[in-house]
Amino acid sequence: MKIRYVLPVMLAFTSLANAVELHHVIVRKGTDGLDMVPLTISNAGKKGVSCNADFAHWYSEGIATIEPGMSARVELWFDPKTGTFTILNDKRENLPVERLWCGLAGRAYATRGQIALDRTDAAKGEREVSCGMEQDSLACR
Repeated sequence: MKIRYVLPVMLAFTSLANAVELHHVIVRKGTDGLDMVPLTISNAGKKGVSCNADFAHWYSEGIATIEPGMSARVELWFDPKTGTFTILNDKRENLPVERLWCGLAGRAYATRGQIALDRTDAAKGEREVSCGMEQDSLACR
């Protein structure tokens, strides 16, 4: 009778153990082979702006808070081989940027406007945008 309950439980845990396979991931560090493309974000509005970077669909981080009439400079790095923009963390690890966006401080996600990046920005060696309100959201151009 005890085997009747124990065996199904053991089989259930065995299948879960095989569901996840871990792989060693090599994280790129430093700036060798990368081109610096500084991004300057200006706040043309009347309220504070909060800017963020999405590094993966589950992870984002604030990169700048900008008061009205002020600007912030963010160091972006570009890999010409892959076309990827990255930001370095405090360990100098490359965090590939999936998306950059800014919104009004305190309501950043609800009022967000995306900052587009492409290879022409890397070719110029810099990117400058000015953010201001348009209808219900922030627009950064």
